[in-house]
Amino acid sequence: MLWKEKYKIGIPTIDQQHEELFSRVADFVQAIRQDGRWEEKIEKVKETMVFLQEYVVTHFNYEEKYQQTLGYPDFEEHHAIHEAFKADIQSMAQEFAAAGYHEEAVQKLAGRLLAWLINHVVASDQKMAQYVTEQGLERI
Repeated sequence: MLWKEKYKIGIPTIDQQHEELFSRVADFVQAIRQDGRWEEKIEKVKETMVFLQEYVVTHFNYEEKYQQTLGYPDFEEHHAIHEAFKADIQSMAQEFAAAGYHEEAVQKLAGRLLAWLINHVVASDQKMAQYVTEQGLERI
């Protein structure tokens, strides 16, 4: 499991959603890196891409609505980061579907997903949590 307690930002719903994202990405990475024929792993790749396209949107929407209710000053910047990631996921999903889910490209995606998730949660989302703490705002 890739999730670590230190990734928690202290906002329960968002922490739950992050944990789910980490869990799914960890399963994905494990599935594509284990022994076995690549063809047998493609279904897991497709399933993960569908999950990411749907869940990331749900999570980002929730996080952004929360930020708006807080009057979070870095909302626009945070929103732009989310939009870029969503576009990236959409683009990769289309690329994979068109190119046939080549192992090398999917392995590269796995590394990018992990790096992005960790960096985003540790940097951007921690910054939001810090704002909530400093302002004494509600953590939902």
